[in-house]
Amino acid sequence: MDRQSTIGFVLIFVVLVAWMWLNSPQQKPKQPDHIAKQGQEKDTIKVVQPKAQEPKETQQVNPYGKFFSERAKGKEKIISIETDNYSAEISSRGGVIRKWELKKFKTWDGHPVQLIDYAQKGDFSVLLTTSDGRVINTKDLYFDVITSSSHVQLEGSFEFEVTFILPATNGGQLVKKMKFRNGEYGFETEIQLLNLGSVVSNFQYEVAWEHGIRYAEHNSVDESSFAAAYAFTANELTEIDASKVDQKIQKEISGGIDWVATRNKYFAVALIPVGTVSDGAYLEGTRIAMPDNGYLESYGISLKMPYRGEQSEKSIFKVFLGPLQHGELKSYGTSLEKIMSLGWAWIIRPISEYIMLPIFTAIHYVIPNWGLVIIIFSILIKVALHPLSKTQMKSMKKMQKLQPLMDELREKYKDDPQKMNQSIMNLYKEYGVNPAGGCLPLLLQMPIMYALYSVFRGAIELRQANFVGWITDLSIPDVIYRLPFKLPLVGIQDISGIAVLMGVTMFFQTKMTTKDPRQKAMVWMMPVMMTFLFNGFPAGLNLYYTVFNILSIGQQLLINKQHDDEPLRKIEPKKKTHGGIFKFAKDIPRLKK
Repeated sequence: MDRQSTIGFVLIFVVLVAWMWLNSPQQKPKQPDHIAKQGQEKDTIKVVQPKAQEPKETQQVNPYGKFFSERAKGKEKIISIETDNYSAEISSRGGVIRKWELKKFKTWDGHPVQLIDYAQKGDFSVLLTTSDGRVINTKDLYFDVITSSSHVQLEGSFEFEVTFILPATNGGQLVKKMKFRNGEYGFETEIQLLNLGSVVSNFQYEVAWEHGIRYAEHNSVDESSFAAAYAFTANELTEIDASKVDQKIQKEISGGIDWVATRNKYFAVALIPVGTVSDGAYLEGTRIAMPDNGYLESYGISLKMPYRGEQSEKSIFKVFLGPLQHGELKSYGTSLEKIMSLGWAWIIRPISEYIMLPIFTAIHYVIPNWGLVIIIFSILIKVALHPLSKTQMKSMKKMQKLQPLMDELREKYKDDPQKMNQSIMNLYKEYGVNPAGGCLPLLLQMPIMYALYSVFRGAIELRQANFVGWITDLSIPDVIYRLPFKLPLVGIQDISGIAVLMGVTMFFQTKMTTKDPRQKAMVWMMPVMMTFLFNGFPAGLNLYYTVFNILSIGQQLLINKQHDDEPLRKIEPKKKTHGGIFKFAKDIPRLKK
């Protein structure tokens, strides 16, 4: 490997390390056991304040005003719903979702994944401003309930509907109907305002999810790196990400909104209007510090709905509460899958979404073990990249054979760098060697590598997926040993077994391709650095790279066997002609008369 190739490899390595470092999860902070107490007091999601305001003293005594004060007290009734996918509880206090446990997913410590924050007593409420100057959040008011049963278990294609009614003192009603179907992650809701023209001011109300979703992973910093809130409109995605502790970030969007959503690493909630045009959306987020240097991000989302003051007005919504599975999100037909972290939209995401994920899931239909799926996936990708890597290896092999000749030229022209460089370039030309031949295939492979990184890092399919031995979760680092101290500079304490194995394979691969004595440091430096970098990556991603490296070593041995005895040959210079047609005409014998 000559100087140009070395510079090329170093540049590629720097780009790869920088990109992955910016996107890699932190290792040290762990999710505290008492994460159930994660709730944080927040301001009510914004609504436009009315012009006339009563004194604060009056509002504190009677916060619900003349229209809803009678509903500030009551008896709570709980409706339980079970389907194949979740177990839910809905409360008559606020008509909110009080519990939403996913049956097919467990938290890091073995409990069912619960997406609702217990401390906030439920979520999914209606907010409105009344004509007597009150900002009403219906989550604290008691609704009447119309239901056929207080406990329902849905099977097959059955569905269940429950209706909550919040009466106002003027005779009007706020009606909230929820329809649940088996086999879905979510429900459909209809919100109807009856005879509330004299009650609701500002011609607007909001449908809100105020407190985000609960964390479910061990590493809260890693989970926070994925958490965000989104609004989608006119094929444009707006995102907010709370990156500073104790600082609230807010965003208002005007116009028709296709949906709003918030997510953590593997789960999400989304509000999707159906056949109704909204007036806008509001997003807010906060990050708070947790024990053991952890973080917790919580996001509120709401849709602003128009209200014209008519006798009866209604809006319909779909609410998604479930896993970030590409097929599940895509089934809504609203581009909801855009909230998935699949890499840069302009080049990486299409590779992840339309090539990697379909292949990945297709293999799993045949092979249930995700570790074996990753191994087969690695083989398929290696076969697909074979022409590129073969060109790269053959080019590097030629460069190795040219090394003695280049060393002679360097020694001969050591006092004349310009003459030395020119002579080396002539040598390349004379033997038909492209000095960038070893680097270009690597550059072409980088978008594929980044796409794989994005897919493996956030794929819920790998979450808590066993492989063999100590590898019990392919979505997190596989720890084989915990040091009694943190390594200086890199801050590593947990040692990943597959990352070490990957570093060993990279060492042998680098040793096979590095023959220049001046570059001996590269043989161990790059594998060590990559081992440190990959140590905090998911076991599934490291397994892929390890298998890929082993296959590359085998390919390199085959190339060496085929070309070791092949002598260097100078290429024949092309003869210049005056044009093919004239040369052809010249070679034709003249016809005798």
